[in-house]
Amino acid sequence: MNSFVIETDDKTKSEIFIENGVFSRIEEKADFVFTDTNVYALYKNQIAERFPNVPVFAMPAGEEHKTKETLFSLLAEMKRAELTRGNTLVCLGGGVVGDIGGLAAALYMRGITCIQIPTTLLSQVDSSVGGKTAIDFEGVKNMIGVFSQPKKVFVDSNFLKTLPAREIRCGLGEIVKHGALQEELFEILNTHRGRLFDLDFLSEIIPKNIAIKADVVRRDANEKGLRKCLNLGHTTAHAFELSDKKLSHGEYVLIGILFEAEIAKRLIKEADEKYLDELKEIARLVLGGVPKLCKASEAARFARLDKKNRERGKVSLTVPAARGKYEFLEIPYGEYAELIEEIGEKLC
Repeated sequence: MNSFVIETDDKTKSEIFIENGVFSRIEEKADFVFTDTNVYALYKNQIAERFPNVPVFAMPAGEEHKTKETLFSLLAEMKRAELTRGNTLVCLGGGVVGDIGGLAAALYMRGITCIQIPTTLLSQVDSSVGGKTAIDFEGVKNMIGVFSQPKKVFVDSNFLKTLPAREIRCGLGEIVKHGALQEELFEILNTHRGRLFDLDFLSEIIPKNIAIKADVVRRDANEKGLRKCLNLGHTTAHAFELSDKKLSHGEYVLIGILFEAEIAKRLIKEADEKYLDELKEIARLVLGGVPKLCKASEAARFARLDKKNRERGKVSLTVPAARGKYEFLEIPYGEYAELIEEIGEKLC
């Protein structure tokens, strides 16, 4: 079994356990299980076996339900179950379940214990680790949320066997992002381009991806500096995700990497163009080509409202620059809009 411990500045500890079949052997106490309808349909019997006589609330599946209505429905069910501050909420599902459930656990009675059991590739390599919790609000992704570390995370790659190819692609978006941050992982992805959708290969590299994120979170849990590197590609990804609304989050992350690699070529003097072209080729390979997107000018308006922006009228970006290197950029909104419109015409 692979395991990691994230201890933050306030001495909060989050333990991460990675092993095939770990779900079937979990002995953790649970007082309430939060999941979605897709996961519940697949694992209803296992949930009843692992957590007998425990209340279960299954939200409608899908990013479009990452809303205040779902959050408050969950909180109401937790109250109805008479949970107390000493109780534990288990979040079993993908990134949406983990984000909403983690936020509910942080808010309920000012905080109860949360355990994450991620069931998608994206949630296993990224969203379940690090304590970011949130809902979307007023057309902005993850606008309302808090940093709240789960007590434990159990990662079981057996869950991947039930995922459609598109969900694997979604998770690969975050894996390619991690590759853009660490040279060793990038070389693995570049060398094994033909195995990117192979579940055995993905099982092998899941611990490496978690290690990358865990190390960053350990050093900067509340995104005051270093952790902003994990936003690589995400400003443009979120902009298209909110305006285009046709693809999954991970697919938009891949598109964001494509756009922001081109921005790096134009704005960073020391950018390694050969590396950036290789990174873009991996992203294209995972996407299966670049889909037709909405107008870049429409996406740019959403980037203007991105919560990562620090100054009115400027767009904040974390962009790839060279192997294992990235840069933080702040671009005037008008310049950013022109850049992604120009790049969009070239890429799409």
